[in-house]
Amino acid sequence: MSILASRLDRIQPSPTMAVTARARALKAEGRDVIGLGAGEPDFDTPDHVKEAAAKAMADGYTKYTDVPGSIELRTAVAAKFQRENDLTYEPGQIQVACGGKQSIYNGIMATVETGDEVIIPAPYWVSYPDIVLLAEGTPVFVDCPAENRFKMTPDQLEAAITPKTKWVMLNSPSNPTGGAYTRAELKALADVLLRHEHVWVMTDDIYEHVLYDDFEFSTIAQVEPGLYGRTLTLNGVSKAYAMTGWRVGYAAGPQDLISAMNKIQSQSTSHTSSISQAAAIAALEGPQDFSANNKIFKDRRDMVVSMLNQATGIDCLTPEGAFYVYPSCAANIGKTAPDGKTIESDGDFCAYLLEAEGVAAVLGTAFGLAPHFRISYATATELLEDACQRIQRACAALS
Repeated sequence: MSILASRLDRIQPSPTMAVTARARALKAEGRDVIGLGAGEPDFDTPDHVKEAAAKAMADGYTKYTDVPGSIELRTAVAAKFQRENDLTYEPGQIQVACGGKQSIYNGIMATVETGDEVIIPAPYWVSYPDIVLLAEGTPVFVDCPAENRFKMTPDQLEAAITPKTKWVMLNSPSNPTGGAYTRAELKALADVLLRHEHVWVMTDDIYEHVLYDDFEFSTIAQVEPGLYGRTLTLNGVSKAYAMTGWRVGYAAGPQDLISAMNKIQSQSTSHTSSISQAAAIAALEGPQDFSANNKIFKDRRDMVVSMLNQATGIDCLTPEGAFYVYPSCAANIGKTAPDGKTIESDGDFCAYLLEAEGVAAVLGTAFGLAPHFRISYATATELLEDACQRIQRACAALS
């Protein structure tokens, strides 16, 4: 008899982490592999943030903090929401967690019961449905194809809502597509939600500051104040400040919900590292100019989109934000590789790229919309150019 819990059968290990691990393993074997699976900036954490962490250690700030995070950090988060999003939260309405993923986990585990439905636009970040499944909820997927720029329409949202709907999850700019909702598009979705008072909104804004072409970020509680009381707004320092390894995410919402999430966190991680919290304060209260990094990201985006669209059978939209592209490989499905194998899916296509040219990308099936694949352009420009040339070569070799 197995000791393992049956709940494990509902979920899969993170596909993005698996691709990154596979790339590292092949590199260790001596293979020439370019890994484009990891979703983290290749920039270093800003010096003033690292200095704040060093000072915290030198000052003995190495003990437990409150479960929801230190009052100093929650105050800094509240100031950020007021300054950047015109949202007013008290520190008691804010929880700091071990990364954005734990914020989502806490929110879902604190609210979702067996049979509750959670609307998830597809393509989606890979962890959304699995966290819902762990809570014995039911993910309800809404297909958002490229012709809609990977965004959910109000009519689609209306059709997906049932009496069992507990949450709708939004992610803008998006992982995996980089697509972002305009203020008008969010308002149209909000108008639907105003008619369904039992539905709450969980909005993942982690890529808020990674935007291009003068796109203006909005979050749904800011756009429609009538949803403030049933919105959980999620963010963190991982992407904008190049702090993925520091593991600091945060959530803001109604105090009853945050208190319930604190109860969950108190019996799991307790809180994120006190040192990381000190660093996050410095990030939120320090310089907020992201233009230099975003200029590099934009240049990479433009190069990758151009080069992928020159590859046979690839069609790639230009995203508004984040650091991903989500090209279609539909025109290559059914073709034959030089070794005689037929490309029958985006999984086959990604396996072919890895084996033939040493390019590690993530299959679109993992994000709920195929046949696509995700490439992260948060890596060195010269490696990206090399990778895109390899993809062009691999596509040209198909027949």
